[in-house]
Amino acid sequence: MQANRDADDVDTLVRRRLRELRTSQGLTLDDVARRAQIDVSTLSRLESGKRRLALDHLPRLAAALSVSTDELLREPEQPDPRVRGNAHTHNDVTFWPLTRNGPAGGLHAFKIRVDPKRRTPPTEFPVHEGRDWMYVLSGKMRLILGDRDFTIEPGEAVEFTTWTPHWFGAVDGPVEAITIFGTQGERLHLHT
Repeated sequence: MQANRDADDVDTLVRRRLRELRTSQGLTLDDVARRAQIDVSTLSRLESGKRRLALDHLPRLAAALSVSTDELLREPEQPDPRVRGNAHTHNDVTFWPLTRNGPAGGLHAFKIRVDPKRRTPPTEFPVHEGRDWMYVLSGKMRLILGDRDFTIEPGEAVEFTTWTPHWFGAVDGPVEAITIFGTQGERLHLHT
């Protein structure tokens, strides 16, 4: 009974490591199968748990992934959970990333600081696909949505469709906020 459970644990571990190592190296199932000289459907079934791992697969799979057999059998290291990224300033707004590249759903979170110089809106407001969300931590934010002008106080959150022409700036001093942008919003607010 214990031997079956241990075999299941090893099988599960190797299956997880196979997928993790393959995807972290940017390899497809076909790439690894070709290198390991096994059928791609066999590799797919091994990764999905639909086929049990045979001992003769281990050395070939390890070699195909450029790791030792021991490395293929060990528990994966937990990645450092801290998000590290450099601040980026664009149009008097400094952005600190709070999510890694490629978060789920294409959303990226940032802490922002709006410089007090950012008080005068442009003549044309941007419009893009998606939604923006902001939570003001300190200062007063001016938010213009279409023909409506809002002052957002600390502790207030806003969410709006970015198909509406929009702009944000400072009222009378610096503003700090947390914001979540979709891919289109990030591209617009950080790079154009």
